[in-house]
Amino acid sequence: MPHFVIDCSENVIRLKSAEEIIQEVFNAALSTDLFIASEIKVRINPFSNYNNGNTLDDFIHVFGYIMEGRNADQKAKLSKAIVTKLNEILSEVPVISINIKDFEKASYFNKTMI
Repeated sequence: MPHFVIDCSENVIRLKSAEEIIQEVFNAALSTDLFIASEIKVRINPFSNYNNGNTLDDFIHVFGYIMEGRNADQKAKLSKAIVTKLNEILSEVPVISINIKDFEKASYFNKTMI
């Protein structure tokens, strides 16, 4: 169920392929034991036009969306695992960050629930 949407400067996917970045985020999320592999979804959006603090410094920001019910420590562990892995493979990128948001069970719905 977790969705990880990666926004990054276009140059980031010249440093490492989109597929490799996606796989590393997937592996980091899986390593936390909070999810099973079949639940994890990862996408990437490279941007050619952006303003990063009035610079064109490269960046990666991951938006994590998970079903409610995880505590603050679990979310912190997830955030740290993903940023640590991205920093290992893309240490030259000056800005690497993540935020985690909860899906509300009461309002979440998908096709399999029809």
